[in-house]
Parts: sequence; structure tokens; C-alpha cells
Amino acid sequence: MAKQARSLTGQVVVITGGARGIGASTAAALVAAGAHVAIGDLDEDLTRRAAKDLGGDTLGLRLDVTDHAGFTAFLDEVERELGPIDVLINNAGIMPLALLDEESDETTARQIAINLAAVIHGTREAIRRMKPRRHGHIVNIASVAGKVGAAGGATYCATKHGVVGLSEAVRFELRGTGVDISCVMPTIVRTELAAGLKQTRLSSQVAPEAVATAILDALRKPRFEVFVPRHLGGVNKLVRVMPRGVGEWLLRRGGSDQLLASAAHSADRAEYERRASASAPGAEHG
Repeated sequence: MAKQARSLTGQVVVITGGARGIGASTAAALVAAGAHVAIGDLDEDLTRRAAKDLGGDTLGLRLDVTDHAGFTAFLDEVERELGPIDVLINNAGIMPLALLDEESDETTARQIAINLAAVIHGTREAIRRMKPRRHGHIVNIASVAGKVGAAGGATYCATKHGVVGLSEAVRFELRGTGVDISCVMPTIVRTELAAGLKQTRLSSQVAPEAVATAILDALRKPRFEVFVPRHLGGVNKLVRVMPRGVGEWLLRRGGSDQLLASAAHSADRAEYERRASASAPGAEHG
């Protein structure tokens, strides 16, 4: 007998990086499903406007995920305002592009601080709050770049591989505790982060709403690996059993191996790269 889908009505859900892109689309879907949503983002004005637009009791607070003490205080504030956290979605992330030998130490540190260290901290904080209640769900947003490397995004791929590995290990740690964890691995998502990226035969693009739908599906019927689109899960399994040379040939044949590198110096990415470079004022705390 199929398990009954869980209701999201009344659930307290926190989304980091919730004022834009995947985070904003997921917040909108959750509010529509009856959840109490808190979004945190670095741009305080944008975050408060986004929360107001979402309506209801949606809470919008400034959040620098690289400031770990501040991240913890943010979660404390959410629980004071909305109640115990049922779901934490670690969504905040950046993707500056460059060949590794052209990437600055500061850019490397910024990606590690936001994309990986903050996810570790958020996951740990969620576990500490959820385990005593034997209830909760952690959703870590990774990427298909967490399963395969691509030129032009070496550090980004490294951080997303780290999120996948973290989530896999924590899944074992949470077994029997009543707390679930999901790792979401989308292909290229049509947001500001993907500016300048071209579509290839093997790298289709999806709307952020598609990722939001997949996240809500995983919350209603928990599963660990969440590929978007879903068929990428089958592709991943197939590539893993192929000889390495065959898998790399397929990536080259489809143009996916150079997808990120080809966009690294694109004029279309200038505004995103500028914003990403200023996205972690508290990186020294991470």
C-alpha cells in the first residue's frame, strides 16, 4: 500500500536564499500549500518585500549564511515568531565561473563558505532542533554538478560534491531518529545564476518552479535523491556503470564538459558575477 502523502499545512519551513530564484519559487509553492514560511537572504529590503508579496504570516529576515552565529540567531528568531522548525531548506548558493588557475583565493573561499560550510552549519543546527522532537526534514540543494565535474566551475563542483557527500553521510546518522533528509540535484535552472549558459544536447534547462515542485513532492513523500528533471537519476545510474572514458566521451559529445567554461567571460553574466562577488560580507566568520 502506498504511503499517504504528508500534509504541508501548518508546517514551519525555513528557506535560505529565499528571496530569489529557486528559493523564492519554493517559498511561493509552500505558502500556497498552507505552510508557515520564513525566508532569509542577504538583501534585507528585497527579503522583506518578497515576504510581504508572499502574504500570510511569511517572515522575511536578513541572513548571511557565512556568519554562523548569525545563522543560528536567525533560526532562533524564526522559532520565536513561527514555532519549532519542521523543515529547513539549505538553498543559498553562488556560482561564479572561471578556470581554476584564473580564480582568486577570495572567490574560492566565498564559494566554500556559502555553498558548503553554511550547508554543514545549517544541517547541524536543524538536526539539533529536530532530533529531540523526533520530527523534521532537511532539504539540501546541490546540483547535478555534485555528481560530475565541468571545466570552468571546479570550485563550484567541489562544493556541490561536498553537499552530496554531507547529505549521504547524514542520512545514515539520522536513520531511526524520525528526521528525514533530501538532496536535490537540478540541472541548469533558469535563474540569474545561469546567466550566459547555453543549452546543449545533454544539459536541458528547467524553470525554478519545476525545482520547487520536486521539493514539495519530496516533503510530501520523503525520498533522498531528488533529480530535476527526474530522468537524470536514471542517466546518473547509467553513467556510473559505464567505463569512465565512455562517460567523458558522452559529455564532450554533448558539449556539457565546456558548458560552464564557455560562459565564464560572457557579458550576460557580468551583473550576476558582480553581485556574487559581494554576496558574503561575513565570509571571514565561516
